[in-house]
Amino acid sequence: MSDVRKESLEKLSFEWSNAVEVITPHVVRISTPEGSGTGFLISNGATSGVCGIATAAHVIDHAHYWEEPIRIEHFESSQSIVVRRDQRAIFLDEARDTAALLFYRANVPLPPKPLPLAPKDMFLKVGSQIGWLGFPAVSAISLCFFAGNVSAWVQEQSAYLVVGVAINGVSGGPAFHLTGMDAMPVVVIGLVTAYVPNRATAEVLPGLSVVRDVTQYHQLAPTFASLEKAQTASSPADQPLRPPAPRSLGETTARRN
Repeated sequence: MSDVRKESLEKLSFEWSNAVEVITPHVVRISTPEGSGTGFLISNGATSGVCGIATAAHVIDHAHYWEEPIRIEHFESSQSIVVRRDQRAIFLDEARDTAALLFYRANVPLPPKPLPLAPKDMFLKVGSQIGWLGFPAVSAISLCFFAGNVSAWVQEQSAYLVVGVAINGVSGGPAFHLTGMDAMPVVVIGLVTAYVPNRATAEVLPGLSVVRDVTQYHQLAPTFASLEKAQTASSPADQPLRPPAPRSLGETTARRN
């Protein structure tokens, strides 16, 4: 077998099913009194016990504003924890509909290291295939896999427009790409925040999913040595709820995915 042929087979050996196995231990279901969504590990302090979860802002902003409890359910172990107002720090980026939730992980057996994030200022080309995981409302207890192709990169919104569905409950789920590299075969490139249906006619037609990039997460979670320090810098809970989504991404009436 030629070296070129052998190299091609090696690159193909890591498939979407392998990526799902790698990503799954890092994924959690996030439930609030208002609804539910998906999140994934971005930080896990070895000595502090503080972990950071990335999700969509609209999944937790209502609970943050009203100081409601948030339940974190680790899918792989079925362990869960209720995180109350004084037990967490929340960082919201309403403009991009992204958020980070920091808390003491307690008995939730999250992996010791978070998933690798796409490097800063490095984005996928149009046509690249990506996958994502989440808990769709049609089967909220099932972690489901989705896949699609990058249709466009919207620089001013830090967003990929993706050909593929994002059902209610999937918001905040990790979007990832197969790199073809042995050292780092899968990398998280963003998180799902919305699905934009095509309403050009009277009926609702298939549209595009919105996946925000992970640039903001590179510095956020590792910055804080303790939860108390994170709380002093977190987003204030007395601010108004999120304004409407940017119109450049189209109509997003079904944003709470």
